[in-house]
Amino acid sequence: MLQTPSGGAGHGTAAADTGLMSIGTVLTVLRDEFPEVTISKIRFLESEGLIEPQRTPSGYRKFSPADVERLGHVLRMQRDHYLPLKVIREHLDAMERGEAAPLPTVGRQRDGEVVLETVEGPTAARIGRAELMAAAGIGEQELDEWESYGLIAPLPDGVYDAEAVTVAGLVLELGRFGIEPRHLRVMKAAADREAGLVDQVVAPLKRHRNPQTRAHAEARTKELAGLTVKLHAALVQTALGVRLP
Repeated sequence: MLQTPSGGAGHGTAAADTGLMSIGTVLTVLRDEFPEVTISKIRFLESEGLIEPQRTPSGYRKFSPADVERLGHVLRMQRDHYLPLKVIREHLDAMERGEAAPLPTVGRQRDGEVVLETVEGPTAARIGRAELMAAAGIGEQELDEWESYGLIAPLPDGVYDAEAVTVAGLVLELGRFGIEPRHLRVMKAAADREAGLVDQVVAPLKRHRNPQTRAHAEARTKELAGLTVKLHAALVQTALGVRLP
């Protein structure tokens, strides 16, 4: 369960007294479990009706511990079950009403409609082009530029993997430090090489006729992906001579 920070000495603001948190504080809390979450992602989830933080008279968001807990549930269901936001929202709303709501499994999308069924492996949640631009706060020109550098790519049917929202948020954050999208091509190339290495390892399992073996390939892919991400981060930190908290 997510742990929210308690107000200590020297934090005598009204928000701290009422247990409410700024979006920056929420980001810090969530990143313990979800390192890739961004402020853009939190705002996007709010725009989709997953959370409803309070607003100060000046318009700043203030999140309650319940809001943070709900955000954690949303991010967990996206990460672990690949569910579309509409399905997650309906599931959480049913739970809040006290209804027994078994967690559904995403099967496929047909004519824009989510179809729920039991499948052998998960299908990633997908978002449209307009949703992606709204979540990242960018326009057509910026998205076209990012696509030209291979940082974001649509699926064959023109929609995007939900992870594109995370990529977009990180590209924007790096831009604040003067790192332009064209500079990130080297990172994309490195990621492609790492993915190719993982795919070589699990390819024989994916081609196996036994469904359990193919399911094992999915688990092995996630495990190897996690290890490669950790190794990549450690190597970058070593090269820069820094250590991240």
